[in-house]
Amino acid sequence: MKWEGDRQSDNVEDRRDGGGGGGGGGFRGFGGRSIGLGSVAIALVAGWVFGINPLTVLGLLGGGDGQPAPSAQTAPAARPPASDRQAAFVATVLADTEDVWREQFKAQGATYQDPKLVLFRGTTPTACGRGQAAMGPFYCPGDQKVYIDLAFYDTLRTQLGAPGDFAQAYVIAHEVGHHVQNLLGISEKLDAQRGKIPEARMNALSVRLELQADCFAGVWAFHANRMRQVLEQGDIEEALNAAAQIGDDKLQRQSQGTVRPESFTHGTSAQRVGWFKRGIATGRMGDCNTFEARSL
Repeated sequence: MKWEGDRQSDNVEDRRDGGGGGGGGGFRGFGGRSIGLGSVAIALVAGWVFGINPLTVLGLLGGGDGQPAPSAQTAPAARPPASDRQAAFVATVLADTEDVWREQFKAQGATYQDPKLVLFRGTTPTACGRGQAAMGPFYCPGDQKVYIDLAFYDTLRTQLGAPGDFAQAYVIAHEVGHHVQNLLGISEKLDAQRGKIPEARMNALSVRLELQADCFAGVWAFHANRMRQVLEQGDIEEALNAAAQIGDDKLQRQSQGTVRPESFTHGTSAQRVGWFKRGIATGRMGDCNTFEARSL
C-alpha cells in the first residue's frame, strides 16, 4: 500500500504511555456496546493459550445487561511521536477514511463527523466501558472513537494468518465503517431490537451489520485508490485474505470442528469476502445495504 508522505490525521489519541484516565466498567456494544471484529482475537487467544472454547468467549463478549455504560474520564490526549512508523501508518489510513467519507456524505447533502482513533496498550476507559487489548480493535458509538492496541497487528499476522499492510488498513476501515453506520443511525436501530427478538434473530442482524461494515471498507478502498492510487499489487488480496480468516464458519471449524450458523455474528468467510469485494468494485454506499439483501 502506498501511504508514506500522505496526510496524517490529527484525530489520533496516544494513550500508550499509561495515560487515558480511569473509569469504565463492564464492556458494552452497539448503542452502548462496542462494535468490531476484535472479539475474534480474544476468542482465538483464549482458546489457544487457556484452553477455552473460542465460541464460549465470543458468547461472553456479546453479552451485556442493557444498562448504560459508565462515562469514561480521560486525561488530555497526546499525539503519537513523529518517529513512530506504525502510528504514522494508522494516522495516514485514518486520514484517507476522513477524505473519502467526507466526500461521500457531502454528495448526499450531509456532513461527515470524523471519529477519533485511540492507540492504547492493555486496557483503556471508553464510553462503552473498559476496553481491553485482547478484544482486538473496536468502535465505541458512545464516544465515536476507534480503539486499537497495535499489538493486534502481530496477532493478525502470526495467529490469524493475515499479513500485509493493506490487511491492517482493512481493519481500520472496517471499524470506521461502524462509525459511518453510527452516523447514519443504523447501529441505533439495531440496538433497539436487543431483548425484543430471539437471540438467533439478533445474531442474524449482527451479521448484516458486520458485513455492511466490510462493504463500507471496500467503498473506502475504491475511493482512496481513485483519489491517490494507494493500491499496489497484492493489496486487495491481503484484504480479502484478512476477511476470509475471520469468517465465523472458519473460526468455528478450527475451534471445534463443527459449524453452527445460528450462532454467527460476523458472517462466513465467503460473505465477508463477497461484501468487501462488492464495496471495492463499485464504490457506492447504496450497494452495501445488507439489511435489504435477500441473500448474503
